[in-house]
This record gives sequence, structure tokens and C-alpha cells, in this order.
Amino acid sequence: MPILHAAYKSMKVTKRRTARNLSISSRLKTETKKFIGLVASKNLDEAKKQLIRLSSELDKASSKGIIHRNTASRKKSRLIKKLKSVK
Repeated sequence: MPILHAAYKSMKVTKRRTARNLSISSRLKTETKKFIGLVASKNLDEAKKQLIRLSSELDKASSKGIIHRNTASRKKSRLIKKLKSVK
């Protein structure tokens, strides 16, 4: 256990942030799998709606610093490319 009060508070904050980051990154993975499943089943209307939701989630995660903004941009680009390849 930390000795200083500031170190104890820092530990609590880190724990809270880590939980938030894991939650958001897990949600990103789940949404991505849903999108890939929709594209694989050639359900294009639902896939487009899912892509919009996923893009929004990626932007939010990048703005909060959970993923880098270039990573979010790259993932969005690859997902759009995947959707267009099915058409």
C-alpha cells in the first residue's frame, strides 16, 4: 500500500481509468465483430447502420485517448473498404 495520500489517490484514479478504458475497448471489439458478421451475411443495410455506430464509437475512444486518432482513422478506412468490397 502507498504511504503518501497522493499516491493512494493516484492508485484509485488509475484503477477507475483502467476500468473505463477496458470497458470502451471491449465495446469496440464487440461492435466490430457485429459489423463483420453483418458484412459476411451480406446484410448491407444493417451493416451500414452498424458502421455509423462503430465510427462514432471509434471517434469517441480516440477523443478520450483510449486509442490513437490515426488508429481510429485506419480502422474506419478498413471497415469502409470491407463494406464496399461486398457490394
